[in-house]
Amino acid sequence: MNTRKENPAALLPIALFLVVYIGGGIVYNDFYKMPAIVVFLIALTFAFVQNKQFSFSEKMSIIAKEVGDDNIITMCLVFLAAGAFTGSIKAAGGVESTVNLGLTLLPGSFAVIGLFIIGCFISLSMGTSVGTIVALAPIAIGISEKTGFAMALCIGAVVSGAMFGDNLSMISDTTIAATKTQGCEMKDKFKMNFKIVLMPAILTIVLLYISTMSGTDYQKEALSYNFFQVIPYLLVLIGALIGFNVFAVLIVGIVTSIIVGVASGAMPVDEIFTSIGMGVTSMYDITVISIVVCCISGLVKANGGIEAILGFVKRRVHTKKGAQLGIGLIAAGVDIATANNTVAIVVTGEIAKDISKEYDIEPKVSASILDIFTSTVQGILPYGAQLLYAAAATAGTSTVLSAFDIIPYAFYPILMGVFGILYIFFGSKFIKK
Repeated sequence: MNTRKENPAALLPIALFLVVYIGGGIVYNDFYKMPAIVVFLIALTFAFVQNKQFSFSEKMSIIAKEVGDDNIITMCLVFLAAGAFTGSIKAAGGVESTVNLGLTLLPGSFAVIGLFIIGCFISLSMGTSVGTIVALAPIAIGISEKTGFAMALCIGAVVSGAMFGDNLSMISDTTIAATKTQGCEMKDKFKMNFKIVLMPAILTIVLLYISTMSGTDYQKEALSYNFFQVIPYLLVLIGALIGFNVFAVLIVGIVTSIIVGVASGAMPVDEIFTSIGMGVTSMYDITVISIVVCCISGLVKANGGIEAILGFVKRRVHTKKGAQLGIGLIAAGVDIATANNTVAIVVTGEIAKDISKEYDIEPKVSASILDIFTSTVQGILPYGAQLLYAAAATAGTSTVLSAFDIIPYAFYPILMGVFGILYIFFGSKFIKK
């Protein structure tokens, strides 16, 4: 067990970020007047000067170890590979053709619902929400621009689909962490989890339909596409559904985009590496932000911020329902502090298991609660990787979004949290055994 003392003040850097970023956005009526990376650096500086028990070099060692975590390195490399794929597929004409083909085959009012459903399948198969957003964000942007549907709505549908699989997938880090720490079988957790999140998924489809039922005024006959240019996206989709590693899927996408782009004449040979390079550099901001957030998280943990969250909730647990809610709140609180749902589950797993044993909570239930509450937070966290990337993908478009623009349209994560709470309070009356 960690022996650090509780220190609520260690959470102040996160509060500082939210106050400065949200406050600046409200004052200037534009969140891009307060660049997120600048505000994060202010919060990091504050975290550095907080605890005088550690020397400067010790603090540097703490954040270096935090940044060197497997999850962080993997996430940053996914961002760079995603940038390379995005740059190559755009240059090859794949985004335009894929959007036009989809809008030609589907009624306009089902295009956004299609984004959510495809996102569910991809994330369920790949087990990664960020990888799903990477694959679908360009298509969502294209659909928004062609149909006139709000960009935030289209991107929100992608984020919703991505969080569906992140929460449920058998190969998701969160599922593995939740089942391992609680000592239950993956299939048992999946069944339990699915009963709780099925209705949020259905309601998300209903809300997306209501939001788009007025239809659009685009002309299908004006939408031209080259099916050959759609092949890279099809291969990425198939690879994801089969369950290939996200890096393998993206590499296949990059290679086939180059082949298709050159063969179709859309990508001159001398622009191959330029296109890939531009895609990679477009990911620099989100990669640096992720590293800085990780540094803040490392200092928050080292200074006792996580222990403050754990202790605050545990002292207020007195009943079985309270214990279940406590597990969810602990997990959510740690996710807010770390901006990483897998790390949040690992950190809170041991105390969640202790609470479960004390109040006779089944392991599959505690595992589901851990995953649901952390995925809820991660899907609406303005400085989480999912929303940061989703917002960054809109850079250079006619409608540049901030994470806060997307949150109201992230229907599924919000509903998942609501139904997670409903399950805790109504239990067997809420879902069938």
